[in-house]
Amino acid sequence: MKNFILIGAAGYIAPRHLKAIKETGNQLIAAYDPYDGVGIMDSYFPQADFFTEFERFDRHIEKLKRSGVKIDYVSICSPNYLHDAHIRFGLRIGADVICEKPLVLNPWNLEALIDLEKEYKNNVYTILQLRYHQSILDLKKRVEKGSKNKIYDIDLTYITSRGNWYFTSWKGDESKSGGIATNIGVHFFDMLQWIFGEMESFTIIEKSRDTNSGTLTLKRARVNWFLSINSNNLPEEAKNNGLTTHRILSIEGEQIEFSKGFTDLHTVSYQNILNGNSYGLGDAKNSIEIVSQIRNKK
Repeated sequence: MKNFILIGAAGYIAPRHLKAIKETGNQLIAAYDPYDGVGIMDSYFPQADFFTEFERFDRHIEKLKRSGVKIDYVSICSPNYLHDAHIRFGLRIGADVICEKPLVLNPWNLEALIDLEKEYKNNVYTILQLRYHQSILDLKKRVEKGSKNKIYDIDLTYITSRGNWYFTSWKGDESKSGGIATNIGVHFFDMLQWIFGEMESFTIIEKSRDTNSGTLTLKRARVNWFLSINSNNLPEEAKNNGLTTHRILSIEGEQIEFSKGFTDLHTVSYQNILNGNSYGLGDAKNSIEIVSQIRNKK
């Protein structure tokens, strides 16, 4: 049984991490979030200590270390722009780190963390759950078995409705979230480059605060992509059925279904991390470079 601490316990994604820690047979001993609405912890680790001030959280972790309690893992679910600092905190206390995507916002942040990982002799892991999705694994195998000279035509559409609160929160601030392409698109870009190779070029068609779209040329694919949090962009069929999310990935006109099971792969990710067979800083590099270039393109 490994000892975990968690940063960002009130976040949207935190319940998946709490569930993964529980389902892999480990324990959460402390958590931190400036917001105290963390009743979800009662469903998993009601005995875990909780702090709303980072300084007190830091002091508590130091006391645990001095009393002989080893912190094995730090799970990070904080806002995107804080990932870098919280990863560094995890490494400094001598723990391995599991961080939500995007791991960091900029490629140079990643390079610095690679050096720190070597210095502290601990590992930083990222959650790339689409790489464990069976439909995506089947697609990767199919592409690997196919002609090495074939260039695939791909359409990616992901619309996930968000209300006005989004633009008031840190997610609506590009300097904190990285913008639409980073915040909701990074795992799709990671999956596509994982299967079809590194990015060679890209164009931007639309870039607004609620919608990004463009093209992406990978080594073995031409991708048209559309990402939006604006419900007005939902197709009429989805609106008529009361749906708030629309997700399509088509390869050569054939739709790849990966909606089901998309949210249930954090436990699989944790199990692979615990088994020493997971994805780290180097694996996140290409997707971080893609979204960084998209963000900075006028």
